Amino acid sequence: MDVARQQRGVRADRTGRGAEDAAAAALAAYGWTVLARRARTPAGELDLVAEREGLLAFVEVKARPSLTEAAHALGPRQRARLVAAAECWLAENPGHGTAGMRFDVLLVAADGTVRRITDAFRLGDA
Repeated sequence: MDVARQQRGVRADRTGRGAEDAAAAALAAYGWTVLARRARTPAGELDLVAEREGLLAFVEVKARPSLTEAAHALGPRQRARLVAAAECWLAENPGHGTAGMRFDVLLVAADGTVRRITDAFRLGDA
């Protein structure tokens, strides 16, 4: 692997972790309990898993230079992977989501602006 590519990967990881920290803080401010961060499953990784009053949210965090770019960063293949990863997580963590579950997307712009799209897609949309 060339050095420039490795440096880009390190920067992207740092940006992603910072965005996930901002997203977790935003969720906590609204009364959500973050159950998992970067949860690895056989089907892929879930950025955040949070619950509030029995409602379980699988949260994908997208960090881009602008909110508009972040909003367009979640395609059909990634949605399908998120659904599969959520199914794996639920199988390993029964008892959560008694009031339902949903998929949220938290957009983080370079200036630190955070915008949340609740119920961003449904199981049938993936």
